[in-house]
Amino acid sequence: MALQRLRGRIGEDATEQLHAVEASAEEAVAACNALGLFGGEARLVVVDGVEIWKAADVKELEAYLAAPAPTTVLALVGDGIKKDAALAKAVAKAGQILAYDVSKKQLPEWVGDQFSRLGASADRDACRALVEAVGDDVGDLASEIQKLTTWANGGQITRATVEELAVGRAETPIFAVTDAWGRRDVAATLRATESLLDRSHRPRSGELIRLVASMVGHVGRVRKASRLTDEGVRSSEIASRLKMHPFVAEKSVKQASNFSPEELAQATVTLAELDAGAKGGSRLPPDLQLERALVEITRRPNERAS
Repeated sequence: MALQRLRGRIGEDATEQLHAVEASAEEAVAACNALGLFGGEARLVVVDGVEIWKAADVKELEAYLAAPAPTTVLALVGDGIKKDAALAKAVAKAGQILAYDVSKKQLPEWVGDQFSRLGASADRDACRALVEAVGDDVGDLASEIQKLTTWANGGQITRATVEELAVGRAETPIFAVTDAWGRRDVAATLRATESLLDRSHRPRSGELIRLVASMVGHVGRVRKASRLTDEGVRSSEIASRLKMHPFVAEKSVKQASNFSPEELAQATVTLAELDAGAKGGSRLPPDLQLERALVEITRRPNERAS
Protein backbone atom coordinates (compact mmCIF):
# COMPACT_ATOMS: atom_id res chain seq x y z
CA MET A 1 0.00 0.00 0.00
CA ALA A 2 2.77 2.43 0.98
CA LEU A 3 4.73 1.45 -2.13
CA GLN A 4 1.71 2.10 -4.33
CA ARG A 5 1.32 5.58 -2.86
CA LEU A 6 5.03 6.19 -3.37
CA ARG A 7 4.79 5.14 -7.01
CA GLY A 8 1.78 7.38 -7.45
CA ARG A 9 3.57 10.39 -5.97
CA ILE A 10 6.86 9.95 -7.84
CA GLY A 11 5.41 8.55 -11.07
CA GLU A 12 5.99 5.39 -13.07
CA ASP A 13 8.24 7.20 -15.55
CA ALA A 14 10.64 8.01 -12.71
CA THR A 15 10.59 4.51 -11.25
CA GLU A 16 12.99 1.64 -11.91
CA GLN A 17 11.90 -1.86 -10.88
CA LEU A 18 14.53 -4.49 -10.03
CA HIS A 19 14.43 -7.98 -8.52
CA ALA A 20 17.06 -9.40 -6.20
CA VAL A 21 17.15 -12.63 -8.19
CA GLU A 22 18.78 -10.69 -11.01
CA ALA A 23 20.12 -7.59 -9.25
CA SER A 24 22.67 -7.52 -6.43
CA ALA A 25 22.86 -4.67 -3.95
CA GLU A 26 25.77 -3.30 -5.98
CA GLU A 27 23.54 -3.08 -9.05
CA ALA A 28 20.72 -1.51 -7.03
CA VAL A 29 23.15 1.11 -5.70
CA ALA A 30 24.36 1.79 -9.23
CA ALA A 31 20.77 2.34 -10.32
CA CYS A 32 20.23 4.79 -7.46
CA ASN A 33 23.35 6.75 -8.28
CA ALA A 34 22.65 6.74 -12.03
CA LEU A 35 19.18 8.10 -11.51
CA GLY A 36 20.58 10.65 -9.09
CA LEU A 37 22.80 12.09 -11.80
CA PHE A 38 19.77 13.54 -13.52
CA GLY A 39 19.05 15.71 -10.46
CA GLY A 40 15.98 17.82 -9.80
CA GLU A 41 12.97 15.52 -9.77
CA ALA A 42 12.61 12.67 -7.31
CA ARG A 43 13.41 9.15 -8.49
CA LEU A 44 12.41 5.73 -7.16
CA VAL A 45 14.29 2.43 -7.28
CA VAL A 46 12.30 -0.62 -6.13
CA VAL A 47 14.07 -3.91 -5.43
CA ASP A 48 11.81 -6.91 -4.82
CA GLY A 49 12.80 -10.20 -3.18
CA VAL A 50 15.66 -8.78 -1.09
CA GLU A 51 15.32 -11.57 1.47
CA ILE A 52 17.78 -13.54 -0.70
CA TRP A 53 20.54 -10.93 -0.45
CA LYS A 54 23.72 -12.11 1.25
CA ALA A 55 26.17 -10.48 3.68
CA ALA A 56 28.11 -8.87 0.82
CA ASP A 57 24.93 -7.21 -0.39
CA VAL A 58 24.19 -5.84 3.08
CA LYS A 59 27.71 -4.42 3.27
CA GLU A 60 27.27 -2.74 -0.12
CA LEU A 61 23.92 -1.33 1.00
CA GLU A 62 25.36 0.05 4.25
CA ALA A 63 28.07 1.89 2.31
CA TYR A 64 25.47 3.47 0.04
CA LEU A 65 23.13 4.44 2.87
CA ALA A 66 25.95 6.37 4.52
CA ALA A 67 25.77 8.84 1.60
CA PRO A 68 22.67 8.12 -0.54
CA ALA A 69 21.69 9.97 -3.70
CA PRO A 70 19.71 12.95 -2.38
CA THR A 71 16.81 12.82 -4.85
CA THR A 72 16.48 9.03 -5.04
CA VAL A 73 14.19 6.86 -2.91
CA LEU A 74 15.33 3.24 -2.53
CA ALA A 75 12.51 0.85 -1.62
CA LEU A 76 13.45 -2.70 -0.64
CA VAL A 77 10.69 -5.32 -0.58
CA GLY A 78 11.09 -8.74 1.02
CA ASP A 79 9.31 -11.56 2.82
CA GLY A 80 10.17 -13.18 6.14
CA ILE A 81 12.95 -10.77 7.09
CA LYS A 82 13.39 -10.79 10.87
CA LYS A 83 13.81 -7.55 12.78
CA ASP A 84 17.23 -8.60 14.03
CA ALA A 85 18.50 -9.55 10.56
CA ALA A 86 21.52 -7.61 9.29
CA LEU A 87 19.53 -6.24 6.36
CA ALA A 88 16.72 -5.00 8.60
CA LYS A 89 19.19 -3.34 10.97
CA ALA A 90 20.95 -1.60 8.08
CA VAL A 91 17.68 -0.21 6.75
CA ALA A 92 16.39 0.79 10.19
CA LYS A 93 19.58 2.73 10.88
CA ALA A 94 19.24 4.95 7.82
CA GLY A 95 15.59 4.76 6.84
CA GLN A 96 12.19 3.38 7.75
CA ILE A 97 10.87 -0.19 7.95
CA LEU A 98 7.22 -0.89 7.21
CA ALA A 99 6.42 -4.40 8.43
CA TYR A 100 3.04 -6.00 7.82
CA ASP A 101 3.00 -8.46 10.71
CA VAL A 102 -0.72 -9.18 10.71
CA SER A 103 -2.15 -12.34 12.23
CA LYS A 104 -4.77 -14.24 10.27
CA LYS A 105 -7.39 -13.36 12.84
CA GLN A 106 -6.67 -9.64 12.45
CA LEU A 107 -6.65 -9.56 8.66
CA PRO A 108 -10.27 -8.34 8.14
CA GLU A 109 -9.66 -5.53 10.64
CA TRP A 110 -6.41 -4.68 8.85
CA VAL A 111 -8.24 -4.62 5.52
CA GLY A 112 -10.81 -2.23 6.97
CA ASP A 113 -8.03 0.05 8.25
CA GLN A 114 -6.40 0.14 4.82
CA PHE A 115 -9.69 1.08 3.17
CA SER A 116 -10.13 3.89 5.73
CA ARG A 117 -6.64 5.24 5.10
CA LEU A 118 -7.46 5.50 1.41
CA GLY A 119 -10.70 7.32 2.18
CA ALA A 120 -12.92 4.36 1.31
CA SER A 121 -15.74 2.80 3.31
CA ALA A 122 -16.08 -1.00 3.49
CA ASP A 123 -18.35 -2.89 5.86
CA ARG A 124 -17.08 -5.76 7.98
CA ASP A 125 -18.66 -8.40 5.76
CA ALA A 126 -16.87 -6.98 2.72
CA CYS A 127 -13.52 -7.04 4.52
CA ARG A 128 -13.98 -10.65 5.54
CA ALA A 129 -15.09 -11.58 2.03
CA LEU A 130 -11.94 -10.02 0.60
CA VAL A 131 -9.72 -12.07 2.93
CA GLU A 132 -11.60 -15.24 1.98
CA ALA A 133 -11.28 -14.49 -1.73
CA VAL A 134 -7.67 -13.29 -1.83
CA GLY A 135 -6.01 -15.15 1.05
CA ASP A 136 -3.48 -14.18 3.70
CA ASP A 137 -0.90 -12.40 1.53
CA VAL A 138 -0.99 -8.73 2.57
CA GLY A 139 0.60 -7.70 -0.70
CA ASP A 140 -2.19 -9.30 -2.71
CA LEU A 141 -4.76 -7.84 -0.33
CA ALA A 142 -3.25 -4.37 -0.65
CA SER A 143 -3.46 -4.59 -4.43
CA GLU A 144 -7.13 -5.58 -4.30
CA ILE A 145 -7.88 -2.86 -1.73
CA GLN A 146 -6.37 -0.26 -4.05
CA LYS A 147 -8.42 -1.56 -6.98
CA LEU A 148 -11.68 -1.65 -5.06
CA THR A 149 -11.09 1.84 -3.64
CA THR A 150 -10.51 3.26 -7.09
CA TRP A 151 -13.62 1.56 -8.44
CA ALA A 152 -15.84 2.67 -5.54
CA ASN A 153 -14.82 6.31 -5.98
CA GLY A 154 -16.10 7.27 -2.54
CA GLY A 155 -19.04 4.85 -2.53
CA GLN A 156 -19.70 2.02 -0.08
CA ILE A 157 -17.80 -1.23 -0.67
CA THR A 158 -19.94 -4.28 0.15
CA ARG A 159 -19.65 -8.05 -0.09
CA ALA A 160 -21.38 -7.83 -3.47
CA THR A 161 -18.67 -5.43 -4.65
CA VAL A 162 -15.96 -7.87 -3.57
CA GLU A 163 -17.71 -10.82 -5.22
CA GLU A 164 -17.94 -8.91 -8.48
CA LEU A 165 -14.50 -7.31 -8.62
CA ALA A 166 -11.99 -9.04 -6.35
CA VAL A 167 -9.29 -11.33 -7.79
CA GLY A 168 -9.84 -10.14 -11.34
CA ARG A 169 -13.06 -8.96 -12.89
CA ALA A 170 -13.16 -11.93 -15.25
CA GLU A 171 -14.20 -14.50 -12.68
CA THR A 172 -16.82 -15.01 -10.00
CA PRO A 173 -15.28 -16.32 -6.75
CA ILE A 174 -16.36 -19.84 -5.81
CA PHE A 175 -17.45 -18.59 -2.39
CA ALA A 176 -20.30 -16.69 -4.08
CA VAL A 177 -21.74 -20.14 -4.82
CA THR A 178 -20.91 -21.75 -1.49
CA ASP A 179 -22.23 -18.78 0.48
CA ALA A 180 -25.56 -18.88 -1.34
CA TRP A 181 -25.76 -22.65 -0.78
CA GLY A 182 -24.99 -22.15 2.92
CA ARG A 183 -27.88 -19.69 3.19
CA ARG A 184 -30.10 -22.23 1.41
CA ASP A 185 -30.92 -19.62 -1.23
CA VAL A 186 -31.66 -21.66 -4.34
CA ALA A 187 -32.07 -18.71 -6.72
CA ALA A 188 -28.82 -17.05 -5.57
CA THR A 189 -26.95 -20.37 -5.82
CA LEU A 190 -28.04 -20.87 -9.40
CA ARG A 191 -27.27 -17.25 -10.34
CA ALA A 192 -23.79 -17.40 -8.84
CA THR A 193 -23.14 -20.74 -10.54
CA GLU A 194 -24.16 -19.45 -13.95
CA SER A 195 -22.05 -16.33 -13.46
CA LEU A 196 -19.03 -18.41 -12.52
CA LEU A 197 -19.43 -20.68 -15.54
CA ASP A 198 -20.03 -17.79 -17.96
CA ARG A 199 -17.20 -15.59 -16.75
CA SER A 200 -14.49 -18.18 -16.27
CA HIS A 201 -11.49 -18.14 -18.60
CA ARG A 202 -11.58 -21.96 -18.61
CA PRO A 203 -13.70 -24.11 -20.95
CA ARG A 204 -17.23 -24.44 -19.54
CA SER A 205 -16.95 -28.22 -19.18
CA GLY A 206 -13.70 -27.93 -17.24
CA GLU A 207 -15.04 -25.17 -15.01
CA LEU A 208 -18.13 -27.24 -14.25
CA ILE A 209 -16.00 -30.17 -13.07
CA ARG A 210 -13.89 -27.77 -11.01
CA LEU A 211 -17.03 -26.31 -9.45
CA VAL A 212 -18.35 -29.74 -8.52
CA ALA A 213 -15.03 -30.63 -6.90
CA SER A 214 -15.08 -27.36 -4.94
CA MET A 215 -18.61 -28.06 -3.73
CA VAL A 216 -17.63 -31.59 -2.67
CA GLY A 217 -14.77 -30.16 -0.63
CA HIS A 218 -16.87 -27.38 0.85
CA VAL A 219 -19.76 -29.60 1.87
CA GLY A 220 -17.25 -32.01 3.37
CA ARG A 221 -15.77 -29.22 5.51
CA VAL A 222 -19.22 -28.08 6.64
CA ARG A 223 -20.12 -31.67 7.51
CA LYS A 224 -16.98 -32.05 9.64
CA ALA A 225 -17.69 -28.72 11.32
CA SER A 226 -21.23 -29.92 12.04
CA ARG A 227 -19.96 -33.05 13.74
CA LEU A 228 -17.47 -31.16 15.89
CA THR A 229 -20.07 -28.54 16.80
CA ASP A 230 -22.39 -31.32 17.98
CA GLU A 231 -19.54 -32.49 20.19
CA GLY A 232 -19.35 -29.04 21.78
CA VAL A 233 -16.16 -27.91 20.03
CA ARG A 234 -15.82 -24.15 19.49
CA SER A 235 -15.16 -22.67 16.04
CA SER A 236 -11.64 -21.55 17.04
CA GLU A 237 -10.75 -25.13 17.96
CA ILE A 238 -12.46 -26.43 14.83
CA ALA A 239 -10.18 -24.17 12.78
CA SER A 240 -7.16 -25.68 14.48
CA ARG A 241 -8.30 -29.28 14.17
CA LEU A 242 -9.34 -29.02 10.52
CA LYS A 243 -6.44 -26.69 9.59
CA MET A 244 -8.84 -24.03 8.33
CA HIS A 245 -8.58 -20.26 8.31
CA PRO A 246 -10.52 -19.08 11.42
CA PHE A 247 -13.10 -17.26 9.30
CA VAL A 248 -13.62 -20.26 7.06
CA ALA A 249 -14.22 -22.35 10.17
CA GLU A 250 -16.64 -19.79 11.58
CA LYS A 251 -18.54 -19.69 8.32
CA SER A 252 -18.61 -23.49 8.10
CA VAL A 253 -20.13 -23.67 11.59
CA LYS A 254 -22.73 -21.06 10.68
CA GLN A 255 -23.65 -22.87 7.47
CA ALA A 256 -23.79 -26.22 9.26
CA SER A 257 -26.51 -24.83 11.52
CA ASN A 258 -28.76 -24.46 8.47
CA PHE A 259 -28.62 -28.18 7.64
CA SER A 260 -29.33 -31.37 9.51
CA PRO A 261 -26.61 -34.05 9.62
CA GLU A 262 -28.81 -36.20 7.39
CA GLU A 263 -29.11 -33.42 4.81
CA LEU A 264 -25.34 -32.92 4.72
CA ALA A 265 -24.81 -36.65 4.33
CA GLN A 266 -27.29 -36.75 1.45
CA ALA A 267 -25.67 -33.69 -0.15
CA THR A 268 -22.38 -35.58 -0.15
CA VAL A 269 -24.01 -38.51 -1.94
CA THR A 270 -25.77 -36.21 -4.43
CA LEU A 271 -22.53 -34.42 -5.29
CA ALA A 272 -20.69 -37.72 -5.73
CA GLU A 273 -23.37 -38.83 -8.17
CA LEU A 274 -23.12 -35.48 -9.97
CA ASP A 275 -19.34 -35.82 -10.24
CA ALA A 276 -19.68 -39.24 -11.85
CA GLY A 277 -22.51 -38.13 -14.12
CA ALA A 278 -20.77 -34.95 -15.31
CA LYS A 279 -17.73 -37.01 -16.26
CA GLY A 280 -19.74 -39.16 -18.64
CA GLY A 281 -21.76 -41.35 -16.34
CA SER A 282 -25.10 -39.86 -17.39
CA ARG A 283 -26.81 -39.13 -20.69
CA LEU A 284 -28.21 -35.86 -19.36
CA PRO A 285 -26.38 -32.61 -20.25
CA PRO A 286 -23.88 -31.72 -17.49
CA ASP A 287 -25.46 -28.28 -16.99
CA LEU A 288 -28.85 -29.86 -16.32
CA GLN A 289 -27.30 -32.38 -13.93
CA LEU A 290 -25.59 -29.54 -12.08
CA GLU A 291 -28.73 -27.46 -11.80
CA ARG A 292 -30.81 -30.38 -10.49
CA ALA A 293 -28.16 -31.35 -7.95
CA LEU A 294 -27.73 -27.79 -6.65
CA VAL A 295 -31.47 -27.34 -6.27
CA GLU A 296 -31.71 -30.68 -4.46
CA ILE A 297 -28.93 -29.97 -1.94
CA THR A 298 -29.88 -26.32 -1.36
CA ARG A 299 -33.65 -26.15 -0.97
CA ARG A 300 -35.32 -26.62 2.39
CA PRO A 301 -37.53 -29.61 3.24
CA ASN A 302 -40.74 -27.54 3.02
CA GLU A 303 -39.72 -26.38 -0.46
CA ARG A 304 -39.44 -30.01 -1.54
CA ALA A 305 -42.92 -30.72 -0.25
CA SER A 306 -44.35 -27.78 -2.17
